[in-house]
This record gives sequence, structure tokens and C-alpha cells, in this order.
Amino acid sequence: MKKLVCPQCKIAAMYVKNAAEERRLVYVTSEGEVIPKKEGESLEGFNLDEVFCLGCSWHGSPKRMVRY
Repeated sequence: MKKLVCPQCKIAAMYVKNAAEERRLVYVTSEGEVIPKKEGESLEGFNLDEVFCLGCSWHGSPKRMVRY
């Protein structure tokens, strides 16, 4: 599986937040799908329209991520 990377620092590790500000580690596939880092975790209730980079201050739509 190919992963998209942060347009700013070029790492693939991202996270998403829910209404309670809880975080879930994710990756974004080359097809733009947001998937949990740990297999079997649910992303129900999390905002998948905005991802946050673990390596820098970038955040935005998964569609703005780039191929590496």
C-alpha cells in the first residue's frame, strides 16, 4: 500500500481528532482513503476531512497530501 505524505515535511504519519479532541493515528492511502495505523481500530466519530501531521504544524484536507 502506497501512502501519501505531508506536503511540508514529507512524513506519512498523521492523526485525526473527534469532538472530544481525542486523537487516532492514521495514514492516507494513495487513493486518498484515511485508514487507522493500527489494524482493527475504528475511525467512527472522527473527522476524516482534516488530518494533522505528527512531524510539523501542517494540517488540512487529505486531498492536499502529496505522493513521495
